Amino acid sequence: MAQPYEERNSAVRTRRQQEDQRRMEFRRAIEDRCERRQLMAEIGDFPELELNYWQAAPATSRRNAQPGR
Repeated sequence: MAQPYEERNSAVRTRRQQEDQRRMEFRRAIEDRCERRQLMAEIGDFPELELNYWQAAPATSRRNAQPGR
């Protein structure tokens, strides 16, 4: 038995909305990655401003360390 026109139209609309949402999420992810790459390239132009993980790690570990007894 054939579905009524409204139900088919609603299902098609819902599917298209889901596809559009997935496309937009994918596009946002690509844009975020491009922005991050551009920012990293700009930071790379000024290596003295770059924060190295190994430079920051001792300060945080000292702050979180509990005094020995």
